[in-house]
Amino acid sequence: MLALATASVAADSKSESSRVKAEKASQVSLEQVVIIGSKDEARTMSGSAFVIDEVELEKFEYTDIHRILRQVPGVYVQQEEGYGLRPNIGIRGAGGSRSEKITLMEDGVLIAPAPYSGPSAYYFPTTGRMTAVEVLKGPETLKQGPYTVGGAVNLISTPIPKQAEGLVQVEIGNDGEDRLHAWYGDSTEQLGWLLETHQHNADGFKSIDRSNTDTGLDKEDYLAKLRLNTPEGEGLYNQVDIKLQYSTEKSNQSYLGLTDADFDRDSNRRYGLSELDQMDNEHASATVSHLIAFNDELSLKTTAYYNDFERDWYKLSGGGKYIEAANTGDAIAQGILDGTEDVDGLKVKHNARQYESYGLQSELSWQVAFVGMDHDLDFGVRWHEDEVDRFQPTDIFNQVNGSLVYDSTDLPSSSNNRVEEGEALSLYIMDHISVNEQLDITAGIRYEDIDTEQKRYSDVDRSSSTVTAENSTSETLLALGATYQLNQQWGLLAGVHQGFAPASAGSEDVDPEESTNYEAGVRFTEENLFVEAIYFFSDYENSVQYCTVANPCDGQTSGSISQGEAEIEGLEFLVNYDFAGQAAYSIPVSFTYTYTDTEITSSSDDGDFLKGDSLTDIPENQWAASIGYVAASGWDTYLNASYTDETCIDNTCDRSGVDDRFLTTDDLLVFDLSASMPLNAQARVYAKVDNLLDDQEIVSRKPDGARANKPRTFYVGVKVSF
Repeated sequence: MLALATASVAADSKSESSRVKAEKASQVSLEQVVIIGSKDEARTMSGSAFVIDEVELEKFEYTDIHRILRQVPGVYVQQEEGYGLRPNIGIRGAGGSRSEKITLMEDGVLIAPAPYSGPSAYYFPTTGRMTAVEVLKGPETLKQGPYTVGGAVNLISTPIPKQAEGLVQVEIGNDGEDRLHAWYGDSTEQLGWLLETHQHNADGFKSIDRSNTDTGLDKEDYLAKLRLNTPEGEGLYNQVDIKLQYSTEKSNQSYLGLTDADFDRDSNRRYGLSELDQMDNEHASATVSHLIAFNDELSLKTTAYYNDFERDWYKLSGGGKYIEAANTGDAIAQGILDGTEDVDGLKVKHNARQYESYGLQSELSWQVAFVGMDHDLDFGVRWHEDEVDRFQPTDIFNQVNGSLVYDSTDLPSSSNNRVEEGEALSLYIMDHISVNEQLDITAGIRYEDIDTEQKRYSDVDRSSSTVTAENSTSETLLALGATYQLNQQWGLLAGVHQGFAPASAGSEDVDPEESTNYEAGVRFTEENLFVEAIYFFSDYENSVQYCTVANPCDGQTSGSISQGEAEIEGLEFLVNYDFAGQAAYSIPVSFTYTYTDTEITSSSDDGDFLKGDSLTDIPENQWAASIGYVAASGWDTYLNASYTDETCIDNTCDRSGVDDRFLTTDDLLVFDLSASMPLNAQARVYAKVDNLLDDQEIVSRKPDGARANKPRTFYVGVKVSF
C-alpha cells in the first residue's frame, strides 16, 4: 500500500504545523503549490489529511489515479475503462461520478474543465507526471472550495530542480502498452526552468466483435515552467512563476458494456455496435503566479489561470436498452448485440463540447502573535468564470449483416445545442491558532456567490436562443477544528464544518447540496508506528445528484435533481509500521479500512427517493493492505492488496421486493506486485504486475451494461536520472 511515513510527531513540533509558508519566503515555490505539505504535517492537522509523496508513488509507478487513491481511507473510486482516463472519485459519501463533488486541483489551482457550470470532470491531469497527491478532508476544506461536502484532491506536478538535472523513464507492458516520461531543468539564483513530457500508449485489453479496431489509448502531455525571482536578502522578495501545459488524447473507449451472461463468458469482449466509439480531446492551460514577501511573517500570493478543454466523444447512444432487454431474455436484443440481427436507426453521437475556465485567486498569509497565542492567518479571494459549449450532431447507422452502415446525420436539437455558464466569487478567512504546546485550533469562514445559466439554441446557426435555466446561490460556510496532544504518543482531533456543493448550470430552482459534517478521532505515534482512527458523520439538509450520460437521473442527462435529506456516517482507520530489521533490511507494513453507511432520511417530493434508500456508488466496506521488503543494497519489493464491497448503482437496490440482479457491482479483491533494483547510482530497473491473480469482476454498470477492471498486466521499466 502507499503508506504514510513513520517519523515521530512530538508535541513541541506543533509550532511548525501544516504550512510551507512557515519557511522563509525565499524558500516558497509557487509553481508547486501544496494544500497540506509533508506527511508529518498531515498528521498534525485539525482534520483528516493524507499525502502520497514521490517516494510512495515510485513503489508501483502507477499511471491510474484509482490505484493510488484506493489506498486512502475515506476515498471511494469506481473504475470504468481500466486506465483511469476519466476518474470517478468520491470522498466520505460525496458522489464520485466523474469526481463531480470534490475540489480537484493541480498545484492549488482548480483543474476540472468547468467546476461550476459543468462539474463532471471529463478531464483529469496526467497522473504519471505527478510527484505527489494530497487528499484533504474536514474543516480545512473550507479554504479550498467550492466543493466542501467531501474534500479536496490536489495533484503536485514536477518542480523546477535546484540545479541542472533530468530524468528519463521508459516502460513497456502487455497489450501494446508503453510510456515515456522525461524532464530536464535548471536553476540559478534568479532563474529556473523545466521542460517535461509524458507519453502513454496502449492497444487495450478488450476485443471488438468483427473488428480490427483496438480499444486502447494514445496520450501525449507537455509541460513547461519558468521561474523569475529577485535576489534573496535584497529588499522585498518577489517571485514570478509561469506554467504552460498542453495534452492530447485519442482513446477508443465506450460506455457500452456487456450483458451479465456475456460478461461471464468473456469479460473483455466488446460488441460490434461500439466499433466507432472514440474519445478525441485536447487540453491547454496557463498559470501565472506572483509572490511578494514583505517579511518572514507576511506574504501575498496571486495566481491568474486559464484552462481550455475541447473534446469529441463519438459514441453509441442508447445501447443500454439492448443490454437491459437481453438481460431479461429478449432474443432479438441479444441478436442485435451479437450482430446476427439487423437493426436500423442506431445513433452514434458526436458528444462534442468545449470547456473554458479562467480566474484570479489571491491569498494573504500573515503569521502574528496575539493575546499570547500564535496565529497563522490566511485571507483569500477567488474570482472564477467557466463555460460549457455543446454542439452535438448525431450520425444514424444501420446494422446490416453485422456491419455498421452510415445512413444520415441529425443536426443538433436544443438539448444538444446549448451553452452553460457559471460565475463565482469566493472569499475565505482561515486562522490556525496555537493556543499552547498541546492545543491547536483552526477556525474558518467561507463565502460563495454563484450565478449559473443555461442557454439553448433552436437552430444550428444560433440566431435565436432561449434561457432555459438560471440559478443564483449565496452561501456562508463555517468551520471549526482542534487538535490536542495528550503526550508524546497520543493526540486527539475533532472538527465540524458546513458542506456545500452548488447545483449545475442546467438546474432550475434546485437548491445546492448542503450538509453539516462532523469528525472526531485519535492518533498514536511511537517510533516506527503510526495509528489513526477517525469517525465521521454528515447530516445532509439536501443531497443533490448531477445528471449526466455517465450517471443519468432516471433518463435525465443534464441538470441536477434533489434527493432530499440524508445521513452518512463511517469510520476511517489506518496503521503503518516499519519492522526495522538489522542494518540489512526493513519491512514496511500498512493497512487502511473505511466503513460507510448511507441513508436517505426523508422521501423526495416526487417519490423517486424514499426514506431508507441508500445513496449510490458507495461501498459499505473497503480496505487496502501492503507489505514490503527493502534491502540496504537498494533492492526492494512490495505487495499491495485492495478490497471493495459491491455497491448499489441505483437508490432502489436495497428496497424490499426489488430485483437487484443488475443494480449492483461485484465485490473485488486485487493484488499488485512490484520489485526494483539499482543498476548504478543514476539508473534503476523495475518490474511489476497489476492484478496479480487476474481477477476480473463487474466494477461498473452505468450507463450501458457490465464492464470489468483491467486484467493481469505485466510491466518492466527503467528510470535514469542525470
